[in-house]
Amino acid sequence: MKTSDFDYELPEELIAQTPVEPRDHSRLLVYHRKDGTVEHKHFFDIIDYLNPGDALVVNETRVIPARLLGVKEDTGVPVEVLLLRRQDATDWEALVRPGRRLKPGTVCSFGDGLLRCEILGNVEETGGRTVRFLYDGIFEEILDRLGEMPLPPYIHEKLQDRDRYQTVYARQDGSAAAPTAGLHFTPELLERIRQKGITLVPVLLHVGLGTFRPVKVEDAEKHVMHSEFCQVTKEAADTLNRIRAAGGRIVCVGTTSVRTLETWSRPDGTVIPGAGDTAIFIYPGVPLKAVDALITNFHLPQSTLLMLVSALMGREEALRVYREAVRERYRFFSFGDAMYIE
Repeated sequence: MKTSDFDYELPEELIAQTPVEPRDHSRLLVYHRKDGTVEHKHFFDIIDYLNPGDALVVNETRVIPARLLGVKEDTGVPVEVLLLRRQDATDWEALVRPGRRLKPGTVCSFGDGLLRCEILGNVEETGGRTVRFLYDGIFEEILDRLGEMPLPPYIHEKLQDRDRYQTVYARQDGSAAAPTAGLHFTPELLERIRQKGITLVPVLLHVGLGTFRPVKVEDAEKHVMHSEFCQVTKEAADTLNRIRAAGGRIVCVGTTSVRTLETWSRPDGTVIPGAGDTAIFIYPGVPLKAVDALITNFHLPQSTLLMLVSALMGREEALRVYREAVRERYRFFSFGDAMYIE
């Protein structure tokens, strides 16, 4: 399986720079696996494709303002620290710029010294650093004051409202990027979905580099995912197993929800409670055990996310549908339109 097999042509103007308002007025491409047909709808129509008795699985992670801009304390050289994963009360795994100048022992300052960090050492898996923060007060409050939302590099517009890079059901701080398929839901749409008899089931995956790291090897199966923390509670596992046993479908919101369930499920599709790191890589040929349908955005060429989608609908079909989305001028990537695969 070659990485180049997952390439497609995307005009730059189709990369969404700002979110649609209201959230659920983005467009929705519906793909029916049973016959390969495609429908063009709006996201608020998603309720028409969910059946009473189904489960809607959502990732309740919350994005932290993980991008810190400051200076190298001894020289005043501008620096950037992107927080990836918390290790303990003071230490984080992070990406730093300029990497060559930020050697172990270097101290960086943010907000005129309100927050400082010392570079401790390298993290081989991510190519990042371990950093230790020095501060007085409550770290989360300082980060909320000084940090910026870590928007992907293909978004060039400044985000006016931080909450637009959070799902409306975000609960647990920890992500360096949003689980973007969930950005289309409004509280009102979720309430209508509940009233129809669909059960919302929260799981957790803190999104880090593993989800977005580019595939740099031509033999895609040799790509190594970075690990990310994920969790399925006993209540969530019991609910999902009960719903499936009764004939309901498991509909995942986003690839992160898929990866969480596939990490914590048995070969027969039974979901088990669990919490820990996952580096699961799903691509064509890897069977999906616990997932029946998927709501997702349109993903980057040659990405692991496109490979996951292709595992569900087939590579050739995925690329065919993506070409149709380009022709129909759908908006792509994090703030773009959505796709429903059933």
